[in-house]
Formats: sequence, structure tokens, C-alpha cells
Amino acid sequence: MTKSDPEPERVLQWVERVAMFCTNEYGLPPIAGRILGWLMICDPAEQSAEAIASAIRASRASLTTNMRMLTDAGFVRRHTKPGERTNFFRIDDDAWDTVVRRRVASLATFRDVTAAGMELAGTGSPRARRLQAAHDVYDWMAERLTREPMSTRKDSDR
Repeated sequence: MTKSDPEPERVLQWVERVAMFCTNEYGLPPIAGRILGWLMICDPAEQSAEAIASAIRASRASLTTNMRMLTDAGFVRRHTKPGERTNFFRIDDDAWDTVVRRRVASLATFRDVTAAGMELAGTGSPRARRLQAAHDVYDWMAERLTREPMSTRKDSDR
């Protein structure tokens, strides 16, 4: 860290805020949220598992399990450097766009599931109204999110 870097304890407090948000909003384990938070704010952007575990004060075993989950979900990318045996991890600039687009696609998929349920339940029954209520919400979200483009700013625009 350089003199202009924030205090390490304040950084860890922010990382914990990210972890709690991810836990509350997405059901991720806190350690996964801490990994995301750390990889969003760390310098350099690429970190070894050992460096991440040390920074967020996590065991190597829990880090490995959660890192696999985040890699599979597309949040984190693992790579190696020529001549080194260590794996390095980072969040690519397009990771958030990719993950959010997958979520939008899942909204549209569930909208289709509720439509099939409405066909099955028929019209006018309490269960049909419950299905319609869910369908309307997912339809609204899917339509809004597919119409509004994600940010297309490039690094040079920031």
C-alpha cells in the first residue's frame, strides 16, 4: 500500500460490508463476500490464494471452497503467470456485467415458468391469482432489465 492508500482496518471494514451485502442479498457465504470485496479493492488486482486468505483472515480451506464457487459463477477468474506455480485470482472488469446478465436471463426463465403454471391452474382461482402476481412481477423486471442497456464505458472513459 502507498501513503495514499486507505487504512487497512477501514479497508477490512468495507470488505465486511460487501460480505454482509452479498450474504443478505444473494445468500452467499460471508467468506465469498469477503473474497469479492477484497478482490474489488485490493492492489494489485491479481492476488494469490495465500495473499487473499491472509488479507481477509480466512482459512485456506474455506477460501478454496468459496473461490471455486465464485469462479464457477463467473465472478472471479483464476490464471497463472509464466514460470510460476501459484494461481492468481482477479475480478475481470466485465464480471459484473456477465453475472447481472445471467440474473436477468433467470428472471425471464422464471417468468416462463409462471406462465406455464397459469396455463395449468386455469383462470379465476386463488392459485391462478398467486401465479399471475408472480408472473406480473417477473415480467415487469425482465422487460425493464432487457430494455435498459448496461453501461458500456471503457477504461478510457473512466
